[in-house]
Amino acid sequence: MKDQGKGHRAGRASALFLLGSVAVAACHPTRAEYDEVQRQKAELQRQLNDTSAERTRLQGELDGLSTRASDLEHRLGESTGDRERLQREGAQTQSELEAARAREAELRRRQQQQEARLSVFRNMLEQFRSMISAGQLRVRVVRGRMVIELPAGILFDSGRAELKPEGQQVLRQVASVLAQIRGRDFLVAGHTDNQRITRGGRYEDNWDLSTARSATVVRFLAANQVPTDHLGAAGYAEFQPARENDTDENRAQNRRVEIVLMPNIEELPDLSSLDGAPAQAPHTPPAPAAPAH
Repeated sequence: MKDQGKGHRAGRASALFLLGSVAVAACHPTRAEYDEVQRQKAELQRQLNDTSAERTRLQGELDGLSTRASDLEHRLGESTGDRERLQREGAQTQSELEAARAREAELRRRQQQQEARLSVFRNMLEQFRSMISAGQLRVRVVRGRMVIELPAGILFDSGRAELKPEGQQVLRQVASVLAQIRGRDFLVAGHTDNQRITRGGRYEDNWDLSTARSATVVRFLAANQVPTDHLGAAGYAEFQPARENDTDENRAQNRRVEIVLMPNIEELPDLSSLDGAPAQAPHTPPAPAAPAH
């Protein structure tokens, strides 16, 4: 595979209201990129508004159920007849009240997580501002995850996986930011364009090259204070392109290394209800894993 230069359109930043302003002011995105930033910002805002509205609705439900439970308790204390019916009604109300409290607590937990994630995003964006302006990296939100995208041309020479001096300088700055984030895993993903590697070279194919590059970046980050137990490497070759491989400019954007900020385990869906699910039959192949970014 041949790298076609260092062309790179500095990208859009992410994270709610700061997302649009950083990307537009610092990176001069295309109209399509600007529209996508606005769409992401609107979607994040909608999700937060929905969470807030749902919590408000649930709080009203909680207040009503609490009043109802107190009234039933009072009536039960005064009643000399139909006690069994009042007890049943009181038990049902208490059950509904507990369920509503559980839902409200879950929404509160989710909102706190969203706010914490946005705080991390805003801090990272601020520290990456100069690098974004210089076209050394892009910051995007992809499927709810923050992705730091570095063009391969800055990091590596064509067909190689040894970091160039410029690439080392860029990665030192990235590492200084990542090292400040505690309790987060980072997946370093290598990507290439669809140009095949010449036979007889050091790397057999684009899988080999993309994996070697991601491993090089992981080792460099680990040597610069990013905890090794929070780093992973993956190579995707040409199979997850950012653009169509139909022009030199698009192929240059496809040659990239992405550092994906992975979600914490508590941010993932609760699958505990599946513990008692029957196991798959031996002949049934497992479902393929979702892409990591």
